[in-house]
Amino acid sequence: MPNPLAYLMLALWPIVTVVLFRRMAPDRALIAALLAGYLLLPEPPAAFDAPMFPPLTKHNIPALAAFAYCLWNHGMPGGLLPRSLAGKALLVVYVLSPAMTAVTNTEPVFYGQIGLPGLTIKDAVALVLQQALMVLPFLLARQFLAQGGSQRRLLAALIVGGLVYTLPMLVEMRLSPQLNNWVYGYFQHLFGQSIRADGYRPVVFLYHGLWVAFFLMTATVSAWALWRLERNGLMLMAALWLTAILVLAKSLGALIFAVVLIPCVLLLTRLAQIRVAILIGLLAITYPILKGTHLVPEEAILAQAAAISPERAYSLEFRFDNENTLLDRAYEKPVFGWGSWGRNHILDPVSGNILTVTDGRWIIVIGVYGWVGFLAEFGLLLLPLLLLWRESTARGRDEVSPFIAPLSLLLAINLSDMVPNATLTPLTWLVAGALTGYAEALKAARLKRIARERPGALEWRSIL
Repeated sequence: MPNPLAYLMLALWPIVTVVLFRRMAPDRALIAALLAGYLLLPEPPAAFDAPMFPPLTKHNIPALAAFAYCLWNHGMPGGLLPRSLAGKALLVVYVLSPAMTAVTNTEPVFYGQIGLPGLTIKDAVALVLQQALMVLPFLLARQFLAQGGSQRRLLAALIVGGLVYTLPMLVEMRLSPQLNNWVYGYFQHLFGQSIRADGYRPVVFLYHGLWVAFFLMTATVSAWALWRLERNGLMLMAALWLTAILVLAKSLGALIFAVVLIPCVLLLTRLAQIRVAILIGLLAITYPILKGTHLVPEEAILAQAAAISPERAYSLEFRFDNENTLLDRAYEKPVFGWGSWGRNHILDPVSGNILTVTDGRWIIVIGVYGWVGFLAEFGLLLLPLLLLWRESTARGRDEVSPFIAPLSLLLAINLSDMVPNATLTPLTWLVAGALTGYAEALKAARLKRIARERPGALEWRSIL
Protein backbone atom coordinates (compact mmCIF):
# COMPACT_ATOMS: atom_id res chain seq x y z
CA MET A 1 0.00 0.00 0.00
CA PRO A 2 1.17 3.58 -0.64
CA ASN A 3 2.87 5.30 2.28
CA PRO A 4 1.97 8.80 3.60
CA LEU A 5 4.55 10.44 1.31
CA ALA A 6 2.64 9.19 -1.74
CA TYR A 7 -0.55 10.91 -0.62
CA LEU A 8 1.35 14.00 0.50
CA MET A 9 2.88 14.37 -2.97
CA LEU A 10 -0.54 14.15 -4.61
CA ALA A 11 -1.99 16.65 -2.13
CA LEU A 12 0.85 19.15 -2.65
CA TRP A 13 0.87 19.02 -6.45
CA PRO A 14 -1.92 21.61 -6.92
CA ILE A 15 0.25 24.02 -4.92
CA VAL A 16 3.25 23.15 -7.09
CA THR A 17 1.12 23.79 -10.17
CA VAL A 18 -0.01 27.21 -8.95
CA VAL A 19 3.59 28.19 -8.15
CA LEU A 20 4.68 27.16 -11.63
CA PHE A 21 1.94 29.23 -13.27
CA ARG A 22 2.78 32.27 -11.12
CA ARG A 23 6.46 32.12 -12.06
CA MET A 24 6.30 31.03 -15.70
CA ALA A 25 4.46 31.81 -18.89
CA PRO A 26 1.29 29.69 -19.20
CA ASP A 27 2.71 27.37 -21.87
CA ARG A 28 5.88 26.65 -19.90
CA ALA A 29 3.96 26.15 -16.66
CA LEU A 30 1.45 23.80 -18.28
CA ILE A 31 4.18 21.63 -19.77
CA ALA A 32 6.17 21.58 -16.53
CA ALA A 33 3.19 20.80 -14.28
CA LEU A 34 1.88 17.92 -16.38
CA LEU A 35 5.22 16.43 -17.41
CA ALA A 36 6.78 16.55 -13.95
CA GLY A 37 3.56 15.25 -12.40
CA TYR A 38 3.50 12.33 -14.81
CA LEU A 39 7.14 11.43 -14.19
CA LEU A 40 7.41 12.00 -10.43
CA LEU A 41 4.03 11.40 -8.77
CA PRO A 42 3.01 7.91 -7.58
CA GLU A 43 0.81 5.69 -9.71
CA PRO A 44 -2.52 4.30 -8.49
CA PRO A 45 -3.48 2.82 -6.08
CA ALA A 46 -2.19 6.11 -4.66
CA ALA A 47 -5.35 8.20 -5.17
CA PHE A 48 -7.99 10.27 -3.40
CA ASP A 49 -11.29 8.48 -3.91
CA ALA A 50 -14.25 10.62 -2.83
CA PRO A 51 -17.92 9.58 -3.14
CA MET A 52 -19.70 10.58 -6.38
CA PHE A 53 -16.34 11.49 -7.91
CA PRO A 54 -13.74 9.57 -9.93
CA PRO A 55 -10.42 8.83 -8.20
CA LEU A 56 -8.02 11.77 -8.20
CA THR A 57 -4.62 10.45 -9.31
CA LYS A 58 -1.39 11.65 -10.89
CA HIS A 59 -3.16 11.45 -14.26
CA ASN A 60 -5.75 14.14 -13.49
CA ILE A 61 -4.64 16.18 -10.42
CA PRO A 62 -2.04 18.30 -12.33
CA ALA A 63 -4.45 19.00 -15.20
CA LEU A 64 -7.34 19.82 -12.86
CA ALA A 65 -5.18 22.27 -10.88
CA ALA A 66 -3.88 23.85 -14.10
CA PHE A 67 -7.38 24.14 -15.54
CA ALA A 68 -8.73 25.82 -12.39
CA TYR A 69 -5.85 28.32 -12.31
CA CYS A 70 -6.05 29.13 -16.03
CA LEU A 71 -9.84 29.50 -15.95
CA TRP A 72 -9.59 31.91 -13.01
CA ASN A 73 -6.65 33.97 -14.27
CA HIS A 74 -6.67 33.70 -18.07
CA GLY A 75 -10.12 32.46 -19.09
CA MET A 76 -10.51 30.47 -22.29
CA PRO A 77 -10.08 33.10 -25.04
CA GLY A 78 -10.17 30.49 -27.80
CA GLY A 79 -13.30 28.84 -26.44
CA LEU A 80 -13.44 25.63 -24.44
CA LEU A 81 -14.46 23.35 -27.32
CA PRO A 82 -12.58 22.74 -30.58
CA ARG A 83 -13.62 24.99 -33.46
CA SER A 84 -14.37 22.24 -35.98
CA LEU A 85 -17.73 20.51 -36.01
CA ALA A 86 -16.03 17.11 -35.93
CA GLY A 87 -13.94 18.13 -32.93
CA LYS A 88 -16.95 19.42 -31.02
CA ALA A 89 -18.96 16.28 -31.79
CA LEU A 90 -16.17 13.88 -30.83
CA LEU A 91 -15.43 15.74 -27.60
CA VAL A 92 -19.08 15.87 -26.53
CA VAL A 93 -19.58 12.18 -27.31
CA TYR A 94 -16.34 11.28 -25.53
CA VAL A 95 -17.37 13.05 -22.34
CA LEU A 96 -21.10 12.33 -22.26
CA SER A 97 -21.48 8.86 -23.79
CA PRO A 98 -20.58 7.14 -20.47
CA ALA A 99 -23.92 8.41 -19.18
CA MET A 100 -25.61 6.23 -21.80
CA THR A 101 -23.30 3.40 -20.77
CA ALA A 102 -24.68 3.66 -17.25
CA VAL A 103 -28.30 3.91 -18.46
CA THR A 104 -27.95 0.72 -20.51
CA ASN A 105 -26.26 -1.25 -17.71
CA THR A 106 -28.55 -0.98 -14.72
CA GLU A 107 -28.90 -4.77 -14.37
CA PRO A 108 -26.38 -6.78 -12.27
CA VAL A 109 -24.11 -9.34 -13.93
CA PHE A 110 -23.69 -12.84 -12.45
CA TYR A 111 -21.05 -15.53 -12.94
CA GLY A 112 -22.34 -18.46 -10.92
CA GLN A 113 -22.57 -17.14 -7.37
CA ILE A 114 -20.40 -14.13 -8.18
CA GLY A 115 -22.27 -10.93 -8.97
CA LEU A 116 -21.27 -7.49 -10.21
CA PRO A 117 -23.57 -4.55 -9.46
CA GLY A 118 -25.57 -2.68 -12.03
CA LEU A 119 -24.69 0.93 -12.74
CA THR A 120 -26.57 3.78 -11.11
CA ILE A 121 -26.85 7.53 -11.53
CA LYS A 122 -23.83 7.83 -9.23
CA ASP A 123 -21.77 5.77 -11.68
CA ALA A 124 -23.03 7.85 -14.60
CA VAL A 125 -21.88 11.06 -12.92
CA ALA A 126 -18.52 9.56 -11.93
CA LEU A 127 -17.81 8.18 -15.42
CA VAL A 128 -18.69 11.48 -17.12
CA LEU A 129 -16.48 13.40 -14.68
CA GLN A 130 -13.69 10.88 -15.24
CA GLN A 131 -13.80 11.48 -19.00
CA ALA A 132 -13.90 15.24 -18.49
CA LEU A 133 -10.85 15.14 -16.22
CA MET A 134 -8.97 12.90 -18.62
CA VAL A 135 -9.42 15.28 -21.57
CA LEU A 136 -8.41 18.44 -19.66
CA PRO A 137 -4.78 18.36 -20.93
CA PHE A 138 -6.17 18.36 -24.49
CA LEU A 139 -8.29 21.45 -23.81
CA LEU A 140 -5.46 23.27 -22.05
CA ALA A 141 -2.87 22.47 -24.71
CA ARG A 142 -5.25 23.62 -27.45
CA GLN A 143 -5.38 27.00 -25.70
CA PHE A 144 -1.77 27.52 -24.63
CA LEU A 145 0.43 25.33 -26.87
CA ALA A 146 -0.96 26.33 -30.26
CA GLN A 147 2.05 28.39 -31.30
CA GLY A 148 5.28 27.07 -32.78
CA GLY A 149 7.40 28.40 -29.92
CA SER A 150 5.29 26.51 -27.39
CA GLN A 151 5.64 23.31 -29.38
CA ARG A 152 9.41 23.72 -29.45
CA ARG A 153 9.28 24.02 -25.66
CA LEU A 154 7.21 20.84 -25.49
CA LEU A 155 9.82 18.92 -27.49
CA ALA A 156 12.61 20.36 -25.34
CA ALA A 157 10.75 19.44 -22.14
CA LEU A 158 10.38 15.84 -23.34
CA ILE A 159 14.12 15.74 -23.93
CA VAL A 160 14.94 17.18 -20.50
CA GLY A 161 12.49 14.79 -18.84
CA GLY A 162 14.04 11.88 -20.69
CA LEU A 163 17.58 12.90 -19.73
CA VAL A 164 16.61 13.23 -16.07
CA TYR A 165 14.86 9.86 -16.15
CA THR A 166 17.90 8.06 -17.56
CA LEU A 167 19.65 8.29 -14.17
CA PRO A 168 17.02 6.39 -12.13
CA MET A 169 16.59 4.06 -15.08
CA LEU A 170 20.26 3.11 -14.92
CA VAL A 171 19.94 2.53 -11.17
CA GLU A 172 17.00 0.18 -11.69
CA MET A 173 18.70 -1.65 -14.55
CA ARG A 174 21.45 -2.54 -12.11
CA LEU A 175 19.55 -3.02 -8.83
CA SER A 176 16.06 -3.98 -10.14
CA PRO A 177 12.99 -1.68 -10.12
CA GLN A 178 12.90 -0.55 -6.50
CA LEU A 179 12.62 3.26 -6.55
CA ASN A 180 8.84 3.40 -6.27
CA ASN A 181 9.02 0.91 -3.39
CA TRP A 182 11.76 2.89 -1.63
CA VAL A 183 10.08 6.27 -2.08
CA TYR A 184 6.34 5.51 -2.04
CA GLY A 185 6.22 2.17 -0.25
CA TYR A 186 4.84 -0.18 -2.92
CA PHE A 187 5.59 -1.73 -6.30
CA GLN A 188 3.14 -0.50 -8.92
CA HIS A 189 2.91 -3.61 -11.13
CA LEU A 190 3.99 -7.25 -11.37
CA PHE A 191 7.69 -7.51 -10.56
CA GLY A 192 8.17 -10.56 -12.79
CA GLN A 193 7.36 -8.47 -15.88
CA SER A 194 10.38 -6.25 -15.19
CA ILE A 195 12.84 -9.15 -15.57
CA ARG A 196 14.37 -9.26 -19.03
CA ALA A 197 17.16 -11.60 -20.17
CA ASP A 198 20.04 -11.18 -17.72
CA GLY A 199 18.85 -7.88 -16.29
CA TYR A 200 15.89 -5.69 -15.44
CA ARG A 201 13.56 -3.35 -17.28
CA PRO A 202 13.26 -0.05 -15.35
CA VAL A 203 9.89 1.14 -14.10
CA VAL A 204 10.83 4.19 -11.94
CA PHE A 205 7.56 5.99 -11.02
CA LEU A 206 5.45 5.00 -14.02
CA TYR A 207 2.91 2.19 -14.36
CA HIS A 208 5.09 -0.36 -16.17
CA GLY A 209 8.45 -0.74 -17.84
CA LEU A 210 6.76 -0.45 -21.23
CA TRP A 211 5.53 3.02 -20.26
CA VAL A 212 9.06 4.07 -19.28
CA ALA A 213 10.53 2.78 -22.54
CA PHE A 214 7.82 4.47 -24.58
CA PHE A 215 8.40 7.80 -22.84
CA LEU A 216 12.15 7.50 -23.39
CA MET A 217 11.48 6.77 -27.07
CA THR A 218 9.50 10.03 -27.36
CA ALA A 219 12.39 11.92 -25.75
CA THR A 220 14.88 10.25 -28.11
CA VAL A 221 12.88 11.09 -31.23
CA SER A 222 12.40 14.66 -29.98
CA ALA A 223 16.16 15.04 -29.50
CA TRP A 224 16.97 13.83 -33.01
CA ALA A 225 14.26 16.11 -34.44
CA LEU A 226 15.63 19.21 -32.68
CA TRP A 227 19.18 18.28 -33.64
CA ARG A 228 18.17 18.20 -37.30
CA LEU A 229 16.46 21.58 -37.02
CA GLU A 230 19.13 23.35 -34.94
CA ARG A 231 22.38 21.38 -35.53
CA ASN A 232 23.38 21.86 -31.91
CA GLY A 233 26.30 19.81 -30.59
CA LEU A 234 24.76 19.41 -27.14
CA MET A 235 21.52 18.22 -28.72
CA LEU A 236 23.45 15.59 -30.70
CA MET A 237 25.06 14.34 -27.49
CA ALA A 238 21.66 14.20 -25.81
CA ALA A 239 20.18 12.27 -28.74
CA LEU A 240 23.04 9.74 -28.70
CA TRP A 241 22.79 9.28 -24.92
CA LEU A 242 19.02 8.80 -25.00
CA THR A 243 19.36 6.31 -27.86
CA ALA A 244 21.91 4.29 -25.90
CA ILE A 245 19.71 4.15 -22.78
CA LEU A 246 16.71 3.22 -24.90
CA VAL A 247 18.63 0.20 -26.22
CA LEU A 248 19.55 -0.78 -22.65
CA ALA A 249 15.90 -0.49 -21.53
CA LYS A 250 15.14 -3.89 -23.14
CA SER A 251 11.83 -2.97 -24.75
CA LEU A 252 11.53 -4.27 -28.32
CA GLY A 253 8.38 -2.29 -29.12
CA ALA A 254 9.92 1.06 -28.18
CA LEU A 255 13.06 0.20 -30.15
CA ILE A 256 11.00 -0.61 -33.24
CA PHE A 257 9.17 2.70 -32.92
CA ALA A 258 12.49 4.52 -32.63
CA VAL A 259 13.87 2.72 -35.69
CA VAL A 260 10.79 3.85 -37.65
CA LEU A 261 10.61 7.45 -36.41
CA ILE A 262 14.25 8.56 -36.17
CA PRO A 263 14.88 8.21 -39.93
CA CYS A 264 11.59 10.04 -40.53
CA VAL A 265 12.57 13.08 -38.45
CA LEU A 266 16.10 13.08 -39.92
CA LEU A 267 15.34 12.54 -43.62
CA LEU A 268 11.76 13.50 -44.49
CA THR A 269 10.32 16.95 -45.10
CA ARG A 270 7.86 18.25 -42.53
CA LEU A 271 4.90 17.63 -44.86
CA ALA A 272 6.09 14.09 -45.58
CA GLN A 273 6.34 13.48 -41.83
CA ILE A 274 2.74 14.59 -41.37
CA ARG A 275 1.62 12.22 -44.14
CA VAL A 276 3.51 9.32 -42.52
CA ALA A 277 1.88 10.22 -39.20
CA ILE A 278 -1.59 10.06 -40.77
CA LEU A 279 -0.79 6.67 -42.29
CA ILE A 280 0.38 5.30 -38.93
CA GLY A 281 -2.68 6.74 -37.17
CA LEU A 282 -5.10 5.27 -39.69
CA LEU A 283 -3.43 1.87 -39.42
CA ALA A 284 -3.77 2.03 -35.63
CA ILE A 285 -7.52 2.58 -35.89
CA THR A 286 -7.86 0.00 -38.66
CA TYR A 287 -6.60 -2.90 -36.51
CA PRO A 288 -9.49 -2.87 -33.98
CA ILE A 289 -11.98 -2.56 -36.84
CA LEU A 290 -10.41 -5.50 -38.70
CA LYS A 291 -10.23 -7.43 -35.44
CA GLY A 292 -13.90 -6.77 -34.81
CA THR A 293 -14.78 -8.12 -38.26
CA HIS A 294 -12.42 -11.15 -37.87
CA LEU A 295 -10.22 -10.05 -40.78
CA VAL A 296 -6.89 -10.11 -38.93
CA PRO A 297 -4.77 -13.06 -40.25
CA GLU A 298 -3.88 -14.34 -36.79
CA GLU A 299 -2.50 -17.74 -37.86
CA ALA A 300 -0.13 -16.21 -40.39
CA ILE A 301 1.07 -13.62 -37.85
CA LEU A 302 1.65 -16.33 -35.23
CA ALA A 303 3.61 -18.42 -37.71
CA GLN A 304 5.89 -15.48 -38.49
CA ALA A 305 6.33 -14.74 -34.78
CA ALA A 306 7.19 -18.39 -34.05
CA ALA A 307 9.91 -18.27 -36.70
CA ILE A 308 11.52 -15.39 -34.78
CA SER A 309 10.90 -16.50 -31.18
CA PRO A 310 8.62 -19.25 -29.78
CA GLU A 311 8.31 -17.28 -26.54
CA ARG A 312 7.04 -14.18 -28.34
CA ALA A 313 4.68 -16.33 -30.43
CA TYR A 314 3.18 -17.77 -27.23
CA SER A 315 2.79 -14.27 -25.79
CA LEU A 316 1.13 -13.07 -28.99
CA GLU A 317 -1.22 -16.06 -29.05
CA PHE A 318 -2.19 -15.35 -25.44
CA ARG A 319 -2.96 -11.76 -26.43
CA PHE A 320 -5.05 -12.82 -29.44
CA ASP A 321 -7.03 -15.31 -27.34
CA ASN A 322 -7.86 -12.68 -24.74
CA GLU A 323 -8.79 -10.12 -27.38
CA ASN A 324 -11.17 -12.60 -29.02
CA THR A 325 -12.77 -13.48 -25.68
CA LEU A 326 -13.16 -9.84 -24.72
CA LEU A 327 -14.55 -8.93 -28.14
CA ASP A 328 -17.14 -11.68 -27.85
CA ARG A 329 -18.05 -10.20 -24.48
CA ALA A 330 -18.18 -6.70 -25.97
CA TYR A 331 -20.52 -7.85 -28.75
CA GLU A 332 -23.18 -8.43 -26.10
CA LYS A 333 -23.15 -4.66 -25.45
CA PRO A 334 -21.62 -3.28 -28.67
CA VAL A 335 -22.90 0.31 -28.68
CA PHE A 336 -22.16 1.74 -25.22
CA GLY A 337 -20.27 -1.14 -23.62
CA TRP A 338 -20.50 -2.76 -20.19
CA GLY A 339 -19.36 0.11 -18.00
CA SER A 340 -17.20 -0.05 -14.86
CA TRP A 341 -16.76 -2.55 -12.00
CA GLY A 342 -15.02 -5.02 -14.35
CA ARG A 343 -18.29 -5.89 -16.09
CA ASN A 344 -16.45 -6.11 -19.43
CA HIS A 345 -14.37 -9.06 -18.14
CA ILE A 346 -15.01 -12.77 -17.68
CA LEU A 347 -14.96 -13.82 -14.02
CA ASP A 348 -14.36 -17.16 -12.34
CA PRO A 349 -17.81 -18.28 -11.07
CA VAL A 350 -16.33 -19.70 -7.86
CA SER A 351 -13.53 -17.38 -6.78
CA GLY A 352 -14.63 -14.22 -8.59
CA ASN A 353 -11.14 -13.73 -9.99
CA ILE A 354 -10.91 -11.98 -13.36
CA LEU A 355 -9.93 -14.54 -16.02
CA THR A 356 -9.31 -12.18 -18.93
CA VAL A 357 -6.45 -9.73 -19.53
CA THR A 358 -6.92 -6.35 -21.19
CA ASP A 359 -3.63 -5.08 -22.62
CA GLY A 360 -4.52 -2.73 -25.48
CA ARG A 361 -6.32 0.52 -24.82
CA TRP A 362 -8.70 -0.19 -27.72
CA ILE A 363 -10.11 -3.38 -26.20
CA ILE A 364 -10.49 -1.68 -22.83
CA VAL A 365 -12.47 1.20 -24.33
CA ILE A 366 -14.67 -1.03 -26.51
CA GLY A 367 -15.46 -3.27 -23.55
CA VAL A 368 -16.20 -0.44 -21.13
CA TYR A 369 -17.70 2.24 -23.40
CA GLY A 370 -18.56 0.33 -26.57
CA TRP A 371 -17.79 1.23 -30.16
CA VAL A 372 -19.24 4.70 -29.59
CA GLY A 373 -16.65 5.36 -26.89
CA PHE A 374 -13.86 3.85 -28.98
CA LEU A 375 -14.63 5.97 -32.05
CA ALA A 376 -14.92 9.10 -29.92
CA GLU A 377 -11.60 8.59 -28.12
CA PHE A 378 -9.48 7.38 -31.02
CA GLY A 379 -11.21 9.81 -33.38
CA LEU A 380 -10.40 12.74 -31.10
CA LEU A 381 -6.73 11.69 -31.09
CA LEU A 382 -6.59 11.14 -34.86
CA LEU A 383 -8.46 14.36 -35.72
CA PRO A 384 -5.51 16.79 -35.28
CA LEU A 385 -3.49 14.79 -37.81
CA LEU A 386 -6.30 15.07 -40.35
CA LEU A 387 -6.69 18.79 -39.64
CA LEU A 388 -2.95 19.34 -40.11
CA TRP A 389 -2.95 17.37 -43.35
CA ARG A 390 -5.74 19.53 -44.76
CA GLU A 391 -4.02 22.77 -43.80
CA SER A 392 -0.54 21.65 -44.86
CA THR A 393 -1.71 20.71 -48.36
CA ALA A 394 -3.12 24.24 -48.76
CA ARG A 395 0.26 25.81 -47.97
CA GLY A 396 3.83 25.73 -49.17
CA ARG A 397 6.30 23.24 -47.75
CA ASP A 398 7.94 25.85 -45.49
CA GLU A 399 4.80 27.51 -44.15
CA VAL A 400 4.09 24.86 -41.50
CA SER A 401 6.02 24.98 -38.24
CA PRO A 402 8.88 22.45 -38.29
CA PHE A 403 8.08 21.42 -34.70
CA ILE A 404 4.65 20.16 -35.75
CA ALA A 405 6.05 17.30 -37.83
CA PRO A 406 7.83 15.33 -35.05
CA LEU A 407 4.93 15.94 -32.66
CA SER A 408 2.57 14.52 -35.28
CA LEU A 409 4.73 11.40 -35.56
CA LEU A 410 4.82 11.02 -31.78
CA LEU A 411 1.03 11.27 -31.53
CA ALA A 412 0.56 8.76 -34.34
CA ILE A 413 2.98 6.25 -32.85
CA ASN A 414 1.22 6.64 -29.49
CA LEU A 415 -2.04 5.72 -31.23
CA SER A 416 -0.24 2.72 -32.68
CA ASP A 417 1.08 1.70 -29.27
CA MET A 418 -2.46 1.81 -27.88
CA VAL A 419 -3.19 -1.32 -29.94
CA PRO A 420 -0.90 -3.61 -27.88
CA ASN A 421 -0.71 -1.43 -24.75
CA ALA A 422 -2.81 1.09 -22.82
CA THR A 423 -0.31 3.96 -23.05
CA LEU A 424 -2.89 6.75 -23.04
CA THR A 425 -1.35 9.35 -20.73
CA PRO A 426 -1.72 13.09 -20.04
CA LEU A 427 1.20 13.60 -22.44
CA THR A 428 -0.82 11.97 -25.23
CA TRP A 429 -3.63 14.48 -24.73
CA LEU A 430 -1.13 17.32 -24.37
CA VAL A 431 0.39 16.62 -27.80
CA ALA A 432 -3.04 16.11 -29.39
CA GLY A 433 -4.28 19.42 -27.99
CA ALA A 434 -1.19 21.31 -29.16
CA LEU A 435 -1.60 19.97 -32.70
CA THR A 436 -5.33 20.72 -32.71
CA GLY A 437 -4.78 24.30 -31.61
CA TYR A 438 -2.10 24.83 -34.24
CA ALA A 439 -4.28 23.35 -37.00
CA GLU A 440 -7.14 25.63 -35.98
CA ALA A 441 -4.80 28.63 -36.08
CA LEU A 442 -3.69 27.64 -39.60
CA LYS A 443 -7.30 27.38 -40.73
CA ALA A 444 -8.20 30.77 -39.25
CA ALA A 445 -5.24 32.36 -41.05
CA ARG A 446 -6.21 30.64 -44.32
CA LEU A 447 -9.80 31.85 -44.13
CA LYS A 448 -8.64 35.37 -43.33
CA ARG A 449 -6.33 35.33 -46.33
CA ILE A 450 -9.13 34.09 -48.60
CA ALA A 451 -11.45 36.83 -47.32
CA ARG A 452 -8.77 39.44 -47.94
CA GLU A 453 -7.87 38.22 -51.43
CA ARG A 454 -11.42 37.43 -52.55
CA PRO A 455 -13.80 39.57 -50.52
CA GLY A 456 -16.88 38.19 -52.29
CA ALA A 457 -15.86 34.54 -52.04
CA LEU A 458 -17.89 32.17 -49.86
CA GLU A 459 -16.54 28.96 -48.44
CA TRP A 460 -18.77 26.12 -47.39
CA ARG A 461 -18.20 25.25 -43.77
CA SER A 462 -16.27 22.01 -43.52
CA ILE A 463 -17.05 19.38 -40.90
CA LEU A 464 -13.35 19.54 -40.01
